[in-house]
Amino acid sequence: MQVRPYGTWSSPIAPADLARASVTLGYVRALDGVAYWIESRPAEKGRSVIVTSRGDGRITELTPNGFNVRTRVHEYGGLPYAVGRDGTSYFSNFSDQRIYACRPGTPPVALTPDGYRYADFELNRAGTVLFCVREDHTAGGEPKNAIVAVPTSGGSAGTVLFGESD
Repeated sequence: MQVRPYGTWSSPIAPADLARASVTLGYVRALDGVAYWIESRPAEKGRSVIVTSRGDGRITELTPNGFNVRTRVHEYGGLPYAVGRDGTSYFSNFSDQRIYACRPGTPPVALTPDGYRYADFELNRAGTVLFCVREDHTAGGEPKNAIVAVPTSGGSAGTVLFGESD
């Protein structure tokens, strides 16, 4: 065995190997006794997905391939999803920052138009309105920030409840 000064020896373990194996968990929420959270997966180029465990120990992924549950509001992000009592997940997709609804057994559908970013979702009890922070990037320059109500039926960038109007 050869003794070398600290930090000068080579290792069979590369930093990429460690990062690839490190799934991180965050944004834990509970609804009717069911836990939901976001998993960030380095092996999938940092893709984040909504997952749940319904108590039997099995983990179920709610986010289909091709979607990445992450927001860039204020460049730092924020809570990027909500789950309704009917099992529908609502999330900000990283590539276009639009809100999508993913009803069980169906592909996600965009609810909001391009040009906006959304974060910190709260769903009303009836499951008809998402309350969230919105950044309006449609006019160029500094974005306009507001708290908005977005109908879960889609077709709206959200009604401003507080903050800068459209």
